Amino acid sequence: MQAPDFWRRRGWQALALEPAAQVFAAAGALRRALARPAQASVPVLCVGNLVAGGAGKTPVTLELARMLSADGHHPHILTRGYGGALSGPVRVDPATQDFRAVGDEALLLAAAAPTWVAHDRPAGGRAAAAAGAGLILMDDGLQNPSLVKDLALMVVDAGYGFGNGRVMPAGPLREPRARGLARAQAVVLIGDDRDDLGADLARDLPVAHARLVPSGDAGPWRGRRIVAFAGIGRPQKFFDSLTALGVELIAGIGFPDHHPYRPGEMADLLREADQAGAVAVTTTKDWVRLPAGLRARVETLAVRLAWDRPDDEALIRRLIRPLLGAG
Repeated sequence: MQAPDFWRRRGWQALALEPAAQVFAAAGALRRALARPAQASVPVLCVGNLVAGGAGKTPVTLELARMLSADGHHPHILTRGYGGALSGPVRVDPATQDFRAVGDEALLLAAAAPTWVAHDRPAGGRAAAAAGAGLILMDDGLQNPSLVKDLALMVVDAGYGFGNGRVMPAGPLREPRARGLARAQAVVLIGDDRDDLGADLARDLPVAHARLVPSGDAGPWRGRRIVAFAGIGRPQKFFDSLTALGVELIAGIGFPDHHPYRPGEMADLLREADQAGAVAVTTTKDWVRLPAGLRARVETLAVRLAWDRPDDEALIRRLIRPLLGAG
C-alpha cells in the first residue's frame, strides 16, 4: 500500500477514522498485555519503527550487521519475510529463493549476515541460535510481543516523522507514539532534521543521527537523464535522493510498497525511458522484484546508512556493548 496523503495532516478524513484508530490501538495493547514473550538464548536487538511503510529499518539493520561482523561478532538477522510465501523458520538462500519465497527485504539482508525468515519469531530465534548466532538482529517487530528484546532501537524518518500523529487507519502509527517510545532505548533519526524532531525526541530517548548516502561514487550520476521508479514506503524519498545527486529526473513513478512488477508495466516504463533518451533506475529492494529477463536494463542506486558524527555511532556502540558481554 501507499500511505494516503491525509496521514500527513489532521484533516476531516483522520477525524472520521479516529474511532477505528482507537479500536486498533486498544487491540494492540490487549495483544501485548496477554502475551507471554519467549526469551531467546542469545541477545536480541530489535530494529523497529512506529509508522507503516518505510522508515529506514533495513539500512540500519544492514549497518549494524556490518559493524558487528567487522568487530568479530556473529550476528544473525531475523525477519518476518513480508511478502514471501514461506513462513519458516528457514534460512534465506538468495541462490535458490526469490522474493516470492522470502520477501524482498530478506534477500537484501542475507547479503550482510545469515538471515532467517520466521513468522513465529521465537522459533526463528531458536533456529538462529542453534546455527551459531551470537546476537539476533530482529528486523522490525517492535510491536510483536512474542520475543523478548534486550535492546530496541526505533528508526524514524526525519522527513516524515510521525505524520499526523494518529494511529492507523486515521494516521500512519502502528501504536500511540508514547507507548512505542516507552519500549525503545534509543532513536535512530534518518535524514535532514529540518523540523527539530531530534530535539523533541531527545526529551524521551537518546537520539543518534544518520543519513542514507550512495554506496559508491556519486559523481557518475550527475547530469544523467533518469526515469526513476520505486515501490517502497515513500517513493518520493528515493526520487529526492537522485535529484540531490544532480541527475536530470525525467519522471518519478511510485508503486505500492513491495509491488511485484509485471512484464507489461515494465515494458511501458522502459519504453518511456528509451523515448526520453534516459535510463531506468530503481532501488536495490525493487530490483529483486523485477522480471529476471529485464533486470539487465535497469540500474540501481544502492545506498547505505552513514552516521552524521562519530558521537552518533559511539552512542549505538555503547548501547550494544552490554549485549556482547563487554559491559
